[in-house]
Amino acid sequence: MTYQEPEFLPWDGRRVPITFVGGYLGAGKTTAINEVLAEADRPIAVIVNDVGAINIDAKLIKKRNGDTLELTDGCVCCTSIDGFGAAFDQIRARSEPPAHVIVELSGVAEPANIVPWGSSAGFLLDGVVVVAAVDQVVDDEMPEWIRAHLDRQLTAADLIVLTKTDISYPAVIEIARNRLASLAPGVPMIDGGFGQREPGSLGRFLSLGGHQAGDATRVPGPTLFDFHQTDTIPIDGPLDRAGIDAVLDALPRHIGGHIARAKGVVDTPDGQVLIQVVGQRREITSLLPSELQEPTDLVVISIPSTG
Repeated sequence: MTYQEPEFLPWDGRRVPITFVGGYLGAGKTTAINEVLAEADRPIAVIVNDVGAINIDAKLIKKRNGDTLELTDGCVCCTSIDGFGAAFDQIRARSEPPAHVIVELSGVAEPANIVPWGSSAGFLLDGVVVVAAVDQVVDDEMPEWIRAHLDRQLTAADLIVLTKTDISYPAVIEIARNRLASLAPGVPMIDGGFGQREPGSLGRFLSLGGHQAGDATRVPGPTLFDFHQTDTIPIDGPLDRAGIDAVLDALPRHIGGHIARAKGVVDTPDGQVLIQVVGQRREITSLLPSELQEPTDLVVISIPSTG
């Protein structure tokens, strides 16, 4: 089945960020996604890239219609049996876009091969989360072909969620962390074991800020039917939050169009932050020590005004 990009962009050109969640069979992907949904304060669409049941927590389901679930906060969840094209078309058909899309990949999928779908019309890749179980990471008797597959999944990660730490010995967890750090140097890691997580830590699923940046302001190129322009706006830092808001408030007037996406790294009196704007939503998040870099200009993707 050949997929054809839609001729017209949905939602007046706004782009919805996508997070892909990968990891080997049994690593805990669905559990992590259920917790993200339970904590979410905005509508999330979920695509399950696997044939079979959608294992969303029953408490989060408002009603079921075949392979589609309507969740209690207005989210939609579907099994992409006919491929990503059909699943994305179903989301694009909604009059109002979700705030974010989470795609749960099958345990045998390789995220690097799926990433290009993050730039489908109407969507913008936010990042790749890979869920890894301690016992799988340290299993030296795992067949070599499975080990190679698991390693390829991990090297595509922008964030690693280490699971089963609640049932593993500290020494074994340390071995797993060291192996992950070697496979994916510099990639942030959070503890995904039951009772081990800091409250709200899984919310980082929704604010990765771009796939494997190395440069946090990297933005994907336009798709075939995109009519966007890209500009860079110099920022003279350091700025406090009021100063950042003033810069962002002035963007539509400065650019002369609708702001679809903006990103930049700015020094503030309290440390370095990543600015992210998607449509009307803006997020100002502190960077971790491992993510610090030289401040950047603000990279802005906009839809030029036709008036």
